[in-house]
Amino acid sequence: MIQFNRVFLVKLHMALAAFILPVALMFFITGALYTWGEKGSYQIESYQLQLKQPMQRDKAWLTEIVTHELSKRDIEIPSGAAKVKPAGNSFYFEWTGAQLDVSLDPTGNPFVAKLQIKKTHWHRLFVQLHKAKGGKAFKVYAAFLAVCLVILFMTGFTMAWQIKKYRPLLLSSSLMGAVLFVVMVSVS
Repeated sequence: MIQFNRVFLVKLHMALAAFILPVALMFFITGALYTWGEKGSYQIESYQLQLKQPMQRDKAWLTEIVTHELSKRDIEIPSGAAKVKPAGNSFYFEWTGAQLDVSLDPTGNPFVAKLQIKKTHWHRLFVQLHKAKGGKAFKVYAAFLAVCLVILFMTGFTMAWQIKKYRPLLLSSSLMGAVLFVVMVSVS
């Protein structure tokens, strides 16, 4: 078996843990609260828009309308992707991001649409980042966090494995963790 320098492993483990602690806490806390239905809140503004032609199920056209309306209100476009989503026999336009969610819904009048602008409060901002609604920079940062977590688990496992008296505890804990994971997946 490959033997790693224990001092190097301890320093790597400590430095990575300290470096990623802030973002890891954000993911842990928002994930735990989300599990219990705490998703944060929005400041919501609604507008009725008069359209020059009937509302269409055309993403480019809807994106142009929403972009124009946001520009008129001096609001930046959301950081996520725009989508046209089905809703029963109809559809609606949704554009989500970390700090802003926008929807454009048809009304009973095909020449009138309802624009809803939802600005995130601080907790909802963190939930949106957790849900990968941020820009590319934060997505790269989140992927880096995932890599660091894997390295932390591997260095912790390796350090424990190097001490013979900890191996039984390490193996039994690993086995119990795997069994509990399988049980939780199967009962969910």
